[in-house]
Amino acid sequence: MSDEQQTSPDVEEAAAEATEAAAEETTAEAPTVDAIQAEIETLTGELSEAKDHVLRAQAEVQNIRRRAEQDVEKAHKFGQEKLVSDLLPIIDNLERALESIDANDEALKAVIEGVELTLKSFQDTLARHKVEAIHPLGEPFDPQFHQAMSMVESPDAEPNSVINVFQKGYTLHGRLVRPAMVVVAKAAE
Repeated sequence: MSDEQQTSPDVEEAAAEATEAAAEETTAEAPTVDAIQAEIETLTGELSEAKDHVLRAQAEVQNIRRRAEQDVEKAHKFGQEKLVSDLLPIIDNLERALESIDANDEALKAVIEGVELTLKSFQDTLARHKVEAIHPLGEPFDPQFHQAMSMVESPDAEPNSVINVFQKGYTLHGRLVRPAMVVVAKAAE
């Protein structure tokens, strides 16, 4: 009996191992399908994230390229701003010269004509480079383009309108280079 007792536990162990192996095979098959499906879902999610990351990276590169192009365009447009600003007093001086010369003096006709041609040439050159004068006489006051030097009561003018221009303003490609210095009308008190 002792042999039977010894073999019996061995047989029981072997049977238990076989049962466990069969159970593992059975359970291994079901989780394998689930595991594969879970892995497919995980990989699909990672692929989706990778696609999203690539699209964002492409969009960022396009934004950087567009910003660089805009910066270059602005540099071309407004790189001359300092030069234009330095040239504006010359136009002012030519205009003052014309205002101060007596137009009725026959001896000064050639001088007047020369200064007028020089001024016209200068203004045409600036216009070709998109520099435009702001001469707002009679227009409503606009703080974006005008600098009010004073306010004067004027019964003839519309309140808050420009009644005198001390100095013309200028823009370069629509951007203000120098505001027009103006006198603004105010309502009578």
